[in-house]
Amino acid sequence: MNSLCILICTHNRVDLLKRTISFLNAIPRPENYTVSLFVVANACSDKTAEYLHNYAQSKQANNIPLIWIEEPTPGKSNALNTAIPQLTADLIAMVDDDHRIDEHYLTAIAEAAEHYPQADFFCGKIIPDWDGSEPEWVHDSGQYRIYPLPVPRFELGEESLQVNRDIAVPGGGNLVIRRPLLKKIGRFSTDLGPVGHNLGGAEDFDWVVRAYQSDAHLQYIPTIIQYHYVESQRMTLGYVIKKAYERSSSTVRLRDEAKNFKGFMFPRYLLRKTLGYLFSALTSFNNSARRFYLVRLAASIGEMKGFLLAEKN
Repeated sequence: MNSLCILICTHNRVDLLKRTISFLNAIPRPENYTVSLFVVANACSDKTAEYLHNYAQSKQANNIPLIWIEEPTPGKSNALNTAIPQLTADLIAMVDDDHRIDEHYLTAIAEAAEHYPQADFFCGKIIPDWDGSEPEWVHDSGQYRIYPLPVPRFELGEESLQVNRDIAVPGGGNLVIRRPLLKKIGRFSTDLGPVGHNLGGAEDFDWVVRAYQSDAHLQYIPTIIQYHYVESQRMTLGYVIKKAYERSSSTVRLRDEAKNFKGFMFPRYLLRKTLGYLFSALTSFNNSARRFYLVRLAASIGEMKGFLLAEKN
């Protein structure tokens, strides 16, 4: 019998955690797999521990069996690193605590593992769980489309394909990893990962890049789908500006250009790009254009910060 463990790291979001686990309990499970839950309560001060304790003690027949631990040091990477040595399943599926799981999620994982035995890990789609209350600009696909979106989105089409660094570096929100690769690549960077609910990140991108560097085979499976919960407080320009700044800072630190840069502070082209975005933001009278240039300005300043923080070779 094969084994599949769903790994969730959570911080003070007990209501969203309940929601995610309820979706997991409601969907079909593959017949040839044992399915389990492993939850890390990361520096939680709400009722997360109480909920997990009660769930683990519950005798409800349909509940996926749960193991849960507490990691008191804040930071998602700390939670992940505490979990890794304790995971024993053949496949580890990473699920965020604010995701809704597609009804075919578990069976799609099992089918992918069978059809692609050469693959060391898998990625699937992450789709914003829009409900119609979001502002129109999040759906803009034209010249002034906003990126990054206030909620993550990852799609590579409707056909399965082998993914490399030139195609995409997926985040960790919908990875499925064979345990030998998880053990081989090891720990997630505590310098890059988010702490609490701040907008830091890229610990998952760093992990995937290291997997690529080890010649690991990543297979994209379009039927492995998670839907990201849409929080109303994310649907603001201020949130997107902050996210663009923080995420650009984190991801730039992974680039060879930043690690190998020997000049003063950051490349001159970044200053030119930043000043150009600032000028465009100040002189744009179209709301879509101004919004776009403000987000790009924040991302460009974040790139500067990333060069300053990058570990030099």
